[in-house]
Amino acid sequence: MNAYLKALRLPFTAGSVVPVLIGAALAFSEGVWDGGLLGITVLGVACLHLGANLLNDYYDAKGSDPINVRVTPFSGGSRVIQQGKVKAGAVLAMAIAFFLLAALCAVWLVKEGRPLVILLGGIGLLAGWAYSAPPLQLMSRGWGEVVIFLAFGPLVTLGSYYVMANSLSFEAFCIGIPQGFLISAVIWINQFPDYEADKGAGKKNLVVRLGPSKARYLFIMIMILSYVSVGLLAGVFTEVYLIMISFASLPLAVRAMVVLWKHYASHEQIIPAQAATIQVMTIHGLLVTLGLVLSRWF
Repeated sequence: MNAYLKALRLPFTAGSVVPVLIGAALAFSEGVWDGGLLGITVLGVACLHLGANLLNDYYDAKGSDPINVRVTPFSGGSRVIQQGKVKAGAVLAMAIAFFLLAALCAVWLVKEGRPLVILLGGIGLLAGWAYSAPPLQLMSRGWGEVVIFLAFGPLVTLGSYYVMANSLSFEAFCIGIPQGFLISAVIWINQFPDYEADKGAGKKNLVVRLGPSKARYLFIMIMILSYVSVGLLAGVFTEVYLIMISFASLPLAVRAMVVLWKHYASHEQIIPAQAATIQVMTIHGLLVTLGLVLSRWF
């Protein structure tokens, strides 16, 4: 049972659940709230994410994971297939099962009068499949980071807001941009330890294409853009200016940037930067959520 739980990589679901909360908090700031709908949305999005995690493990087991000797607690996959604890076919079956659960959540929401969930959820499912699975395998073509940015940022906040408010909103799309940058930063920094294996397996993500030395500049830029975008959003959508409290996470972000800059070539010394990046993504997103909630009254 522990091996199957490990295969899920549950802690990473923060990357999808937090933007759901952000979208719902925006609706709450406008006086709209439904706890039941939010619960179904969280479950559905989390199932999509877990299915994508499993699908990624399944296809990486045929590519970079078997030759990856620079594994960290945050990169290199769950390793359950490589360790012989779970068969590859079982991992694929689990991925399909979670995608089906997500589909059931979507059907539930459609019955609650949210028909566009089929479109938005379908895009999310397509993104999860296209990221890892052939023939597209966008993770190997330098487009994976863009897909992750959209699928775990603006698309989720827009979808969550839609479920709450039963309407689409440009603001709901934009409010997910900072989180999109941060989940991209998590993917980006996790590609540094995997560089040699990804290169050997022909997995040409942007870190492989640029090389680790140059790629660290892009990591710094992505992290900075996550905060710049918050400032721009607070300026454009002035009624949610309290999202600026997310800047409280900036010292931790600076720590991640400094550690990566110094130790980008060491898969062991980069681990604190990986952990800090995930923490920034989560804390920053929760602070944005809090700022939106408080905006209802201030």
